[in-house]
Amino acid sequence: MANPRAERVKDVARLGTRSGRNKAGQFLAEGPQAVREATRLHAERTAQGGDGVVRWIFATPEAAERYPDLVAGSSGTEVRLAEPAVIAAMADTVTPQGIIAVCQQTTVALEEIIAAGPRLVAVLCRVQDPGNAGTILRAADAAGADAVVTTSGSVDLFNPKAVRSTVGSIFHLPLAAGVEFAELVEALRAAGIGILAADGYGDADLDELQDGAAAHRLGDGAGEDPLLARPSAWLFGNEAAGLDASELGAADERVAVPLYGVAESLNVGTAATVCLYASARAQRPKASGHD
Repeated sequence: MANPRAERVKDVARLGTRSGRNKAGQFLAEGPQAVREATRLHAERTAQGGDGVVRWIFATPEAAERYPDLVAGSSGTEVRLAEPAVIAAMADTVTPQGIIAVCQQTTVALEEIIAAGPRLVAVLCRVQDPGNAGTILRAADAAGADAVVTTSGSVDLFNPKAVRSTVGSIFHLPLAAGVEFAELVEALRAAGIGILAADGYGDADLDELQDGAAAHRLGDGAGEDPLLARPSAWLFGNEAAGLDASELGAADERVAVPLYGVAESLNVGTAATVCLYASARAQRPKASGHD
């Protein structure tokens, strides 16, 4: 492909907009890491007889030579070589890495997530910044969370910047998008999943909760599981306003991450990472002998 003004190029470029993604049900994965994770998921699904994820891969000749495994193609995927100017016209980045995949959006219904019996869920409540959203999704993946949910009013997780910020993690976790908050709370409560709100003004201190969980693990483990060890959904709020009154009111516990320096607060992506890892640590099966 050599013409950056071709209709197919314009169709791909439209996936950089929310309306274009919604209309096509597709999104862009840019760069070798994202494309690699997309093709891995595609191969897993097609091997199991399901629908694939990757519809098109466009790569410059140089990128195709550098990443031959990514342009080998697989069932249901079409691969096209394209001139750098074509990739630049398709890409959302200023300096694209020479390879782009057009992928089907991979959201699932909230009911599917709940039915799987999750122990740790990250919930984005009206988070607006795509970089923050991607960071939270990546942290959830790294912490071994079972799913990520966004509520109505949150940024689109398939925004190109959000996708890049996940560094491929968007292809690793079940995602439910645009869920009404009241519906989410009802589903979590019915499944016996606790709700924790990350709130700088919360009464519960995350360090104290972690200390309690660690003491429980190092002791005989008798008695009720500590809060962090129970199946939980963490609520992370809007960058400017935090969690609103209804979101805070729905929580079983409002948990503050302690600040030991002079910073006024933590970025929501950083706070989410700390909270998710605290739960992941507490939920880990107790090993024999030393913890």
